[in-house]
Amino acid sequence: MNTNSFISYFERSFKENWDRPALSDYKGITLLYKDVARRIAKMHIIFEECHLRKGDKIALCGRNQSNWGVVFLATLTYGAVAVPILHEFKPDNVHHIVNHSDSRLLFVGDTVWECLNERTMPNLDAIISLSDFSVLFCKDESLRIARERLNERFGRKYPKNFRPEHIAYHHDKPDELAVINYTSGTTGLSKGVMLPYRSLLSNMLFAWEVLPDNYRQSLVSMLPMAHMYGLMFEFLYEISVGMHVHFLTRMPTPKIILEAFEQIKPSLIISVPLIIEKIYRRQLQPLLEKTSVKMLLKLPIIDQSVRKKFLMALNNVFGGQFYEIVIGGAAFNREAETFFKKIGFRYTVGYGMTECGPIITYEDYSRTPLYSCGKAVPRMEVKIDSPAPDTVAGEILVRGDNVFLGYYRNEEATQEAFSDDGWLHTGDIGVMDSNGYLYIRGRCKNMILGSSGQNIYPEEIEDYINNKPYVVESLVLEQDGKLVALIFPDYAAAETNGIRDHDLLRLIEEVRLKVNEELPAYAQLARVEIRPEEFEKTPKKSIKRFLYQRPK
Repeated sequence: MNTNSFISYFERSFKENWDRPALSDYKGITLLYKDVARRIAKMHIIFEECHLRKGDKIALCGRNQSNWGVVFLATLTYGAVAVPILHEFKPDNVHHIVNHSDSRLLFVGDTVWECLNERTMPNLDAIISLSDFSVLFCKDESLRIARERLNERFGRKYPKNFRPEHIAYHHDKPDELAVINYTSGTTGLSKGVMLPYRSLLSNMLFAWEVLPDNYRQSLVSMLPMAHMYGLMFEFLYEISVGMHVHFLTRMPTPKIILEAFEQIKPSLIISVPLIIEKIYRRQLQPLLEKTSVKMLLKLPIIDQSVRKKFLMALNNVFGGQFYEIVIGGAAFNREAETFFKKIGFRYTVGYGMTECGPIITYEDYSRTPLYSCGKAVPRMEVKIDSPAPDTVAGEILVRGDNVFLGYYRNEEATQEAFSDDGWLHTGDIGVMDSNGYLYIRGRCKNMILGSSGQNIYPEEIEDYINNKPYVVESLVLEQDGKLVALIFPDYAAAETNGIRDHDLLRLIEEVRLKVNEELPAYAQLARVEIRPEEFEKTPKKSIKRFLYQRPK
């Protein structure tokens, strides 16, 4: 096997895990590794019928499911370029991405297809259903005929059954384009991030290097595979080592997630903070608010016993057999993080961005300090653009194998992303201690300059707000020179407790007063505004701040 080839790891995995389960749709079908390999071979026949060449673009837009994974692997192993598109994007955005990426094929989920118009995507040769691979649209009717006779053609190509020795895939090169991933950032329009094979390989090898061999059994895929975090660490790494991936296929609500954890008992859990925080608030926070529990936690000997009980209960909530929970994609609530660390819960917080495919920093749960997101991962360098990186926050700059090639068809944005000496501007602000541990402070574009020149990081204020009762999420903005908090209250909890609208307004105002008691004078909240619905979010579940900024 060529260890410098990303695709060679999948060739080996299919051959070595031939009869093991690979992909399951939760409460649905299960594909063995040999089934996935067969479907990939059939996809290659369809690609040939479409006269696809190496380097052509294939777009995928649909909910996580086994066939999504099959198409993605088939695309790369053929030598084509994958263009994952989040199924939650508006139809106009999907049309734009398909056109901008020069995609020739589009594989689409049923609910997405209902809202699309093939006439607005004139460069497509065909649109194919992810549910059953039926042809929904094609310019050349020969493709529809070829799809109907696919099993016949497959049988002629492999007359004595499809076997492991038939697997021979595209040989990738380090700087060859593999994926164009369209970000949906918190600060503006999406851009096509061009990720080469060296980035995918370096990210995958990182997971191989840091995660124990004996925790390579199963995983519940909760994050969208159209985003690099979910794609790399809930799918590609797992398939490369022979794990069994279970796709939820539905909206990952806490109820569905916990049910899946109980049944599947995953050996590794990848998550964004929002999911973990919801579980923390629903399962643990009500208990922690009880006066009797607070008193017990203040007694030294009893405190240890209570902590163990909380730890056991929390471990069981997540299935009880996981190595660690890796949290990334957005800032983690400090109250939840502090409690998890206090009871010895196996979690760690990583840091990354789409442009790095995605990982930048990580550390094992047993070594990472509180509030840190780890150290630079292998084959990556990280530095702080500051005269005193350990005390004065500055922009986080990175370089290394994980870094992308640039933005597709956007040379201006590509040049702006890099410094003259080749460092990638992350747009994030942080500090780094003498041991190399990184601590995130916020986004450069989000930072607010106080009236006396102080740097105010709204994410830190939001963390205080989000810890208060009857608050689901918040957004702190500057309006007319003052700090204003937009708050989405916990309407469900208020209704359960018989709290009327005018009483909820009063409680939210009390939140502002209590938060101000914890903040310095220059970061005081002037007022709060209640939101009737959740904030619109990116695939990483970060709030799209630019939608709520008022023109200055």
